[in-house]
Amino acid sequence: MIELEDKIGYLFKNKQLLINALTHSSYKNENNLEIDNERLEFLGDSLLGFISAEYLFKKFEKSQEGKLSRLRASEVCEKSLANFAIQLELGKFIRLGKGELASGGADRPSILSNAFEAIIAAIYLDGGMEPAKKFVLRFVNIEGIKEDEFVDYKTLLQEVVQQTPGERLEYVNVAEYGPAHERTFEVEVHLNNNPISKGTGSSKKKSEQMAAKAALELMGIKI
Repeated sequence: MIELEDKIGYLFKNKQLLINALTHSSYKNENNLEIDNERLEFLGDSLLGFISAEYLFKKFEKSQEGKLSRLRASEVCEKSLANFAIQLELGKFIRLGKGELASGGADRPSILSNAFEAIIAAIYLDGGMEPAKKFVLRFVNIEGIKEDEFVDYKTLLQEVVQQTPGERLEYVNVAEYGPAHERTFEVEVHLNNNPISKGTGSSKKKSEQMAAKAALELMGIKI
C-alpha cells in the first residue's frame, strides 16, 4: 500500500479505508467479506461533483450554468476518471474476484473509475475535505483555457483534417516525467505518420488538447 499512497500523494492514518476503496464486489463475494467499495464510490461521486463544481465556479466567474456543466461533464465522465486511475496504476491494486480478474476487470473503465471515486471518499473520511480537494484537483484542472472560453481543439483539428480525403491524424504519447503523484505528459500530433506539433499537460487528455491547439496555430488557424 505504500507504493499506492505515494502515487496518490496521501498517507492514510486508517489503512483499512484504502483497502476498502480497492475492494471490488466480486472479491467481497468470493471471500465472504462484509465490505466492498460501492458505498465509498457513492460518497466519492458526490464529493467529486462538489469539488469540481466549486473549482469551476471560482475559475470561470462569468460563465453561465450550461457552460460550467459542460466543463464539469468533460472532466469527470467515466472515461476521464478511468484515465486518471490509469495514471495512478490503480488496476494492479484493485482487489478483484478470480472471474473478474480473468476477464480483464483490472482494465475495465467502469471498475477503474469507481475505484478512483472510492479513493476520493476514503481520503475524505480519513483526513477531511482539504486532502480530498488536493487529490481531485491534481486531475480536474483545466489548463490553457481563458475566461468564458472552452474550445475542444482536438475536434476542431479533426474537422480541419477531414476536409482533405485520406488524411490520417494520430496522437502519440512520447514522454512522461515528474514524480508519480505529479506526472507531466508530452504528446505529439502525427499527420500521416509525420509529427507536426507537440503539447504537454498533467494528463494525456490535456496534453492532447494542447498538441492539437499547437497544430491549429501551425496551420494558421486562429482560435
